[in-house]
Amino acid sequence: MSAQHAEVQSEAAQTRRAVSNILKGSAGNLVEWYDLYVYTVFAAYFQSHFFNSKDELQAGLEAMAVFSTSFLMRPIGAWFFGRYADRKGRKAALTLSVTLMSAGSFAIALLPTTEQVGVWALVLLILIRLIQGFSVGGEYGTSATYMSEAATSKRRGFFSSFQYVTLIGGQMMALLVLVILQNVMPKGDLTEWGWRIPFAIGGVAALVVLWLRRSMEETVSAEQVAAAKAPLAAGEARPGTMRLLFTQYWKPLLICIGVTLGGTVAFYTYTNFILKFMNDTSGIAKTDTSVINFWALFIFMILQPVYGIISDKVGRKPLLLWFGITGVLFTWPLLSTLSNTKDPFTAFLLMMGGLLIVGGYTSINALVKAELFPASIRALGVGLGYAIANSLFGGTVPLLGAAFQKAERVDLFFTYVTVAIAISLVVYIFALRNKKSTHLDREQGEAWTRPAKDDDKDKDLINA
Repeated sequence: MSAQHAEVQSEAAQTRRAVSNILKGSAGNLVEWYDLYVYTVFAAYFQSHFFNSKDELQAGLEAMAVFSTSFLMRPIGAWFFGRYADRKGRKAALTLSVTLMSAGSFAIALLPTTEQVGVWALVLLILIRLIQGFSVGGEYGTSATYMSEAATSKRRGFFSSFQYVTLIGGQMMALLVLVILQNVMPKGDLTEWGWRIPFAIGGVAALVVLWLRRSMEETVSAEQVAAAKAPLAAGEARPGTMRLLFTQYWKPLLICIGVTLGGTVAFYTYTNFILKFMNDTSGIAKTDTSVINFWALFIFMILQPVYGIISDKVGRKPLLLWFGITGVLFTWPLLSTLSNTKDPFTAFLLMMGGLLIVGGYTSINALVKAELFPASIRALGVGLGYAIANSLFGGTVPLLGAAFQKAERVDLFFTYVTVAIAISLVVYIFALRNKKSTHLDREQGEAWTRPAKDDDKDKDLINA
């Protein structure tokens, strides 16, 4: 066998291994986000069993208030699971995360109602949602880290893009289950007991993922796990600890927050708040906005790997600059035009325009953050940086948007989104370098070929 033929076989084997591990990792991400969002999709059917059934609007507000508790738990989940993943391994953390999510879904499917146990029904529902928020808070950073580490060096952008493919897919799967049940069950049955079915589906799906994840390959070295358990010398910090993060990697953490800030605000604007915006500000019928949302998200989902492939050719920074520059220039025109249109097709085109911009961020953001940190602190740094920005900025988009709508000053909301993207654009320009050697390159193999004489001169991605 020639050396060239052996090299081709080796590369093919690495690709097959990467595909297998990415599928197992992304399947868990799909189920986690399905379990998180199925609550909002079916809230209208189960809210009368736990909240003020005499006032439908009030019940809906209370149901969304409980949903928001998941954002409060995300930084805590990111801290716990990030630390766990850096000290025990990615596989162990991802397995624990999906186990908690599965238990939460089954618990809601079997949860007694207010009519049966009084206020304890609401208390238990809040507790379960806190646990699920804790779980998904850990899923993002750990899965982003795992997918980046499991990918082949030349296709990191493509493989890591599947994190958002499955994130969006989880939302769409929840919507699809709703459509199916609406067409096969009378509304009365769906309201009485049928709403429990989607939560049971989520629980079963999580168990399937749990079984799949048992055969995932670990990407953390045995040396790192041993170092996490070894006695400390004076002045040292163990892998996966806040001490290590804040003493040696505080700069990458701040950059991670900056990278996320504008992206998470734009993402929640064009995938979450935009439905309420179309209904209440544009005046488009809810039946039309559901169709617009489904097809726009579907196209957005399948475009993620395309952006990822582009990043493997031109680098990560150009895509972030695409998002930042076009986001600053076109947020106002897109949202302002949308606020004054009642035509569903025009609204679809405007939403799609926003998503094409945001795709420059969503497709590669997990990889960009993973490249900021070494393996010893990667899951904690990525997870905590994302969770802080997501909880403070992304998670508050629907609330701020609704407040500006009520005050009849949606123009101020356009300004808020634009400023958030502009802040991240500054980070992209000055804190990131394109096609330079990163921690992942040194650990897993170089993404780009570069002259040998430059190897020693290449700095970390963050040393702009």
